Amino acid sequence: QVRLVESGGGSVQAGGSLTLSCTTSGNTANVVGMAWFRQAPGKEREGVAAVIFGGGGTYYDDSVKGRFTISQGDDKDTLSLRMTSLQPLDTATYYCAAAVTMPWSTYMLAGSSYKYWGQGTQVTVSP
Repeated sequence: QVRLVESGGGSVQAGGSLTLSCTTSGNTANVVGMAWFRQAPGKEREGVAAVIFGGGGTYYDDSVKGRFTISQGDDKDTLSLRMTSLQPLDTATYYCAAAVTMPWSTYMLAGSSYKYWGQGTQVTVSP
């Protein structure tokens, strides 16, 4: 079992920045990659960014490329999402997720590739 706890959400104005963190605990030795997802009210959940450990690379949705950066902490137990140039369309609940089997390359940002999920943290961007 892997437990994920997100933090760092909040309210910012358009153009501002936030950094989300996801702290992992439990049987993390089996985790091969992690990702951030978001879900806005009335919309489907969408993958935002993913990282595959051990040099497997990072993956971003086109909507956040150049603005968001996903990274793993030095202690390997923390995942971060640095978000810059935030826009109202980025308003959503953000979730981190962990995969224990390697996702297919075309499914790096698919929710079905991830087994464990956090409870989410709210990000609100005002105009």
